[in-house]
Amino acid sequence: MAAVTTENPYGLVAALEQGGIIAQVIFGIMVLMSVVSWYIMFTKWFEQRKMLSEAAEVEKKVWAASSLKEGISKVDKNSAFRQLADDGLRAFDHHEGKLTDQIDQHEWVTMTLNRSAGLIHTKLNSGLSFLASVGATAPFIGLLGTVIGIYRALINIGISGSAAIDKVAGPVGEALIMTAIGLAVAVPAVLGYNYLAGRNKTIMEKLNTFAADVHGYLLSGARMARSTATVAPAAAKPVAK
Repeated sequence: MAAVTTENPYGLVAALEQGGIIAQVIFGIMVLMSVVSWYIMFTKWFEQRKMLSEAAEVEKKVWAASSLKEGISKVDKNSAFRQLADDGLRAFDHHEGKLTDQIDQHEWVTMTLNRSAGLIHTKLNSGLSFLASVGATAPFIGLLGTVIGIYRALINIGISGSAAIDKVAGPVGEALIMTAIGLAVAVPAVLGYNYLAGRNKTIMEKLNTFAADVHGYLLSGARMARSTATVAPAAAKPVAK
């Protein structure tokens, strides 16, 4: 005897069909939020992984070279560490112009490095605000679906005049499904935000340390050049007979 199969009237598809356009729109919004959240988490994780490996590479290649220019040339041209060093070197070598002449060279290099590190920090944090927003709003969007499901259950009770399980099981099931989906979207977003924010903090500590090292290198070079320029005229002064 062949087994008789019946469709499940309380599954996700059935709940969306019964919930109508409102339930379907809410479900679509949460699916979109989830997809974008996971995309951001994966892309940011790979970006952070690359920058952490670059930090180790900088320690091995840059400071082992004879000069900063030579060392930084060995680093990937798209590296944030190279961008930071290039900006510092550019500010040190091209401190000229009507406006920048009014600023001390040390101060100009410091401002440039801080500005460059700030831009990198902004790029690192891009996308995290979306994760925070998803984590904060997804449960309430799911709650909206929950409220609509319960409202439909009450309508069914009022129309039929009975609170039989077959009258309210569908709408209540829809309400619970929306609640679960809202939590399923929000929890990974919150965990991902905290994890990525912690790794960003570690990366920025390494970037700030590197910026301080570059700053110290450039300023020590400026002091050496200034002392050499001061001593040279005295050495060239003719001895009186």
